[in-house]
Amino acid sequence: MAESTITAKGQTTVPAQIREQVGATPGTRLVWHVMPDGSIIVRAKTKSILDLAGTLKAPEGKHVTVEEMNAWR
Repeated sequence: MAESTITAKGQTTVPAQIREQVGATPGTRLVWHVMPDGSIIVRAKTKSILDLAGTLKAPEGKHVTVEEMNAWR
């Protein structure tokens, strides 16, 4: 188990082994979640939604135009 200490300025250092495991580098943003039971979950935002670009393929079959999608207008 890794641990760190909060400084007088409210800062802490993420232990090296944790940074390595989550792929955190300088500039990585951390998202903090306080759970109802008081536990804290910290997630490293190492991926962007843009990383998902191109992972889904367009369905085969009939394609519709924007006008057809907005026919109710």
